[in-house]
Amino acid sequence: MIPIGDDNSDRRITPLVTWMLIGINVFVFVVLQGLGSNERFTMAFATVPAEILTGRDIVETVPIRDAYGRAVGGLEIPETPIPVYLTLITAMFMHGSLMHLLGNMLYLWIFGDNLEDVMGHGRYLAFYLLTGVLAGLAHVFVTAFFGMNPLVPCLGASGAISGILGGYIVLFPQRRVRVIWLYQVMQVPAIVALGIWFLFQLFSGAGAAGTPGGGVAYGAHIGGFIAGVVLVRLFGRARPAYQIV
Repeated sequence: MIPIGDDNSDRRITPLVTWMLIGINVFVFVVLQGLGSNERFTMAFATVPAEILTGRDIVETVPIRDAYGRAVGGLEIPETPIPVYLTLITAMFMHGSLMHLLGNMLYLWIFGDNLEDVMGHGRYLAFYLLTGVLAGLAHVFVTAFFGMNPLVPCLGASGAISGILGGYIVLFPQRRVRVIWLYQVMQVPAIVALGIWFLFQLFSGAGAAGTPGGGVAYGAHIGGFIAGVVLVRLFGRARPAYQIV
């Protein structure tokens, strides 16, 4: 079930922050990451759970293993030129591939503007960054708790966007979302579209728990979503009863 749009008929403000976030993510991937070719930059500013847990920069090569546990290469973690805790923010503006970027930006484009409309530009930006950081910390916790490799870097806007999805399902549970399902376009309530998405993260995360290698950071998705559900009403604001014309 792939969302492709929602009802924006009651939107009152231009989603400038959402557009800005999309622009920054695209710029970072295209220019700074070199469309994914600048691996050194990417690894330097990604979140490494071991660095967050210890508070120190780690410079070493992480072995890449196949399904049988055999080393098939290595991933170099270079020096991080900023305090390691700040990578919880820088990592949420980088992506591992073009499809990773496009998928995240699609969800941000569809669901972000509605929250920005309710919260206002400043609160919405703070909400996005906070849920993104909490999602990163959730990934670090899951990595440590399940004994996963703490040297595997994590990056992407998925955690912050998961926070947006969590906030959206609280504020707009019955809003109609257009989705592609079984090769046709249909409309379903947000609680169905995003509820199915969250259940997929839970089941996929449970299946991936304890695996030694990299992959999708389901812990960040789940943590970000829960953070969005919990925090959205703190950042929301009541709409005025009048309309300025």
